[in-house]
Amino acid sequence: MPQPDGTEYLSLGAADIQRRVSAGLVTVQQQLDNPRLWSVAASLMTLYAKTFPGSDGAKAVHWYRMAAKAADASDDLDTRVRVRGRAAIALSDKPSLGLLNALFGKAHTAALRGDHTTARRLFAEGRRVFDRAGSHEQTSDAVPHWRLNVFISLLAAASATRPPPYTAQDTATAELPETLPRFATHLETHRGLMLARSGDTAAGTAYPRAALDAPPPEKHSLTLRLLMAEVEQA
Repeated sequence: MPQPDGTEYLSLGAADIQRRVSAGLVTVQQQLDNPRLWSVAASLMTLYAKTFPGSDGAKAVHWYRMAAKAADASDDLDTRVRVRGRAAIALSDKPSLGLLNALFGKAHTAALRGDHTTARRLFAEGRRVFDRAGSHEQTSDAVPHWRLNVFISLLAAASATRPPPYTAQDTATAELPETLPRFATHLETHRGLMLARSGDTAAGTAYPRAALDAPPPEKHSLTLRLLMAEVEQA
């Protein structure tokens, strides 16, 4: 069974990704005498971890830890940074996509905790890293300009950071490839979060729920489900 490439990952549902990644892991497991394949295994495990819903958080953590061990076995620093970056832990301050994902992940966490000073600092650092490590590719870990604005939209909706979320949402919507409708749903969810945090809980919940119900459930991602839960708790 062919593995999902970076572009397919952005559009496939969690169940499809799990099936395809499982097949790839079985194949790679038989060839781990080749050090390069530890890097492949680490990437596959990271992708597998991202498919578990919040109710299976322990399983996701298990796979992230497995991925980190595989990355360490690869002796490849870029792989180690990328894998840990997906779990918002960076090993190196060298500008990279892993570090970029980690910084915005940490900024979002700080915003949710009400630590807006730290959120703004990490946001500014993330922008600097993007200037050196941003990518024009449309793959799972790549961060083109539209995806940077998806990050900014979420962070701005969740906190007092600037620029206002409208600016980032409009920019991301204008640049978003038509082949990636799931991220349009992300932006609708951000708008709902913004409404909920401004005090309009009813509209803030109804708005993203309608957007989330539009695609079939198999097209939902873990991130979208977590965002919806965040809106409902706002």
